[in-house]
Amino acid sequence: ENQLGVHVGSASSGRGKSGKKAGEDGIVETKMSWKASLSRHLSVVRFFGCPKSPASRGVMGYYTKNYEELKQLNPTMPLLLRCTDNAMPAITTELDFTTTHLLKYMLQTNKFADEGRADAARKFLGYLSDDELKKEYEVSRWNSPGFDPQRPFIEDSDPDWRAEHGDKLKRYIEIHDELEATWNEIKSGPDGEFARAENGLLMCQRVDLWCAGEGEVEAALKHLLNLGRDVNDLEPDLPEYVTEFYPGAPDL
Repeated sequence: ENQLGVHVGSASSGRGKSGKKAGEDGIVETKMSWKASLSRHLSVVRFFGCPKSPASRGVMGYYTKNYEELKQLNPTMPLLLRCTDNAMPAITTELDFTTTHLLKYMLQTNKFADEGRADAARKFLGYLSDDELKKEYEVSRWNSPGFDPQRPFIEDSDPDWRAEHGDKLKRYIEIHDELEATWNEIKSGPDGEFARAENGLLMCQRVDLWCAGEGEVEAALKHLLNLGRDVNDLEPDLPEYVTEFYPGAPDL
């Protein structure tokens, strides 16, 4: 078997029992595997194009030729085509980026103009990866029975809560204030530094395909699939017990 688990027959003949070439079997298996996994990692795929424009010919052609196969392999995933005159040909999806993804993106692409904010981002990433500190933060939150310091609008309804519950919530307040100060420093960049980085990361959900061929459209779809594998969590949430029961045939 090769790395894909496909039986390729003997090395001398290069053919399996079916008579097909090993490479042919491998290609078929590869195509089926990645196309069938789209709905496991992407919630939706949208194709944009102009039916009249030659620049959209690749997107329109790929969608027309592959829709039936993709839909059979991913019956629950929407495969949408959005057409309008002079539309920029592109494909988009939805990716669940987290704070970790955003901060890593800003560091890797040098979005921070000041090294101090970059150090703050590394510090915050250290907290996000520290399970012990996160557990301590969550446990210390409930050290004052009957009181939740994260209750909505707590500063308006009970502005003196720190003085009243400060002794019991000392550790929670220390961690919370440190995190808040670090986060505020990260977002304090000039000229909308943080907002522009957020928008830049969101644009990773889109691949523009002006004058692209069908092969380039497929490569872009694979690219979005790889991002979905790293970012999205679409595993089904199965129930712990059976909620509905249907009796079988009475003669069994």
